[in-house]
Amino acid sequence: MLAGPPKQSYSREEALRVVGVSERQLRSWEKQELVPRLDQFAFSDLIALRSLQKLRHDRVRPARIRQAVRALREKLDGVAEPLKELKIVLEGKKIAVLLEGQKMEAVSGQLLMDFDREELRSLLEFPGERAPASRATRQREAEAWFEKGLDLEQTGAPLPEIIEAYEKSLELDPHSAGALVNLGTIHYHLRKWDDAERCYRQALEVDGDYALAHFNLANLFDETGNRPRALAHYQAALRANPNYADAHYNAALIYQSQGEPMRAVRHWKAYLKLDPASTWASIARRELDKLCRAAVVRGSRSGEDSSVRSVS
Repeated sequence: MLAGPPKQSYSREEALRVVGVSERQLRSWEKQELVPRLDQFAFSDLIALRSLQKLRHDRVRPARIRQAVRALREKLDGVAEPLKELKIVLEGKKIAVLLEGQKMEAVSGQLLMDFDREELRSLLEFPGERAPASRATRQREAEAWFEKGLDLEQTGAPLPEIIEAYEKSLELDPHSAGALVNLGTIHYHLRKWDDAERCYRQALEVDGDYALAHFNLANLFDETGNRPRALAHYQAALRANPNYADAHYNAALIYQSQGEPMRAVRHWKAYLKLDPASTWASIARRELDKLCRAAVVRGSRSGEDSSVRSVS
């Protein structure tokens, strides 16, 4: 339990201490897009971390958590952040949410009868569905190698060591979308485009709505000169996460370069709403102002032409 009256704001260090997770674990969750990257946490953010901590303790895969969160946003009006706003639990093999005393399965929206836990588990599981102990062990080892890869990246370790950590994670769990994306990004920076694309596409096979995988694949296509495909994946990232500021920024640049100012303006405004204070925001404001001034000039010229044509 989170004891005592809630504060208005918690530093990152305070949040880690209150919730009881390590910096390494939080970075892992952020990398897998289970929680946003924050330096200051509201009390509701701590609740989200606690919900996530419980689901991960019960060995729920990150892709399943993202799927459940997306489904709840779609099914429940007014619920933008399910991990913060709802009581989320694991019932048998399914992620459920408590609503007005009822349990609802997050993905399907089906209400679950309020049996005791063991009876509910027996109803939800099919014969042979229980994973063997060796699979659970391999998954824990895979997560440990994934987190080691994150640590090695953070400390600037040699690239072969980082690659080895992610590859060992994938040997143990080929469906680790986070390891696939991180390995793809290493190949991207080495300009090994084919290897990077393969990793990103494999991550999307695991989780088709993984916004970071779409975003990185878009960057790859943008870098290699295929802007239509880049734009398609920026838009896919935004469908998965409408608040993805960097995807709005890059989409705005492409639309602007293609001579589609109205679409560019929409994405510049969305970006500035999400990130109003960074260095990149000053660039976005400059580009937005440039487009707005050009629109005024075009409107003025259009008016002049119209008045000339009306004289006969």
